[in-house]
Amino acid sequence: MSSTLEEVTRVWPLINRALTPPHDEDEYHRMVALLDEVTDLVGEDESHPLASLMETMGTLVESYESQNVLEPESDPIQALQTLMDEHGLGQSDLLEIGSQGVVSEVLSGKRRLNVRQIKALSRRFNVSPAVFV
Repeated sequence: MSSTLEEVTRVWPLINRALTPPHDEDEYHRMVALLDEVTDLVGEDESHPLASLMETMGTLVESYESQNVLEPESDPIQALQTLMDEHGLGQSDLLEIGSQGVVSEVLSGKRRLNVRQIKALSRRFNVSPAVFV
């Protein structure tokens, strides 16, 4: 057995817990909690050693949610305003959308969010992009 395979075999039980798709609500909540920790650690650093782990875990959480969690129909603007309130953010804090003027137009319904903005907000707030559609 190669040394690489020996090392993977040694650490696999720990990695496997992080990468096993959730099958019930308890496993889902454990994975979300761990994903939150990894996200806090990695931040926006795409070169961080755990960036691919964060992406993989996000995919597993999203898959579970799409099959098991009903997302209520809501107004994307109301959802954005709620998230802003929950995080104590003002219009000038949403650089993902653009200038404060652009944010104001979005929040007033004069402008719709584009795909780039939706993806950025989804990453920032760790929610499905569907929230903003």
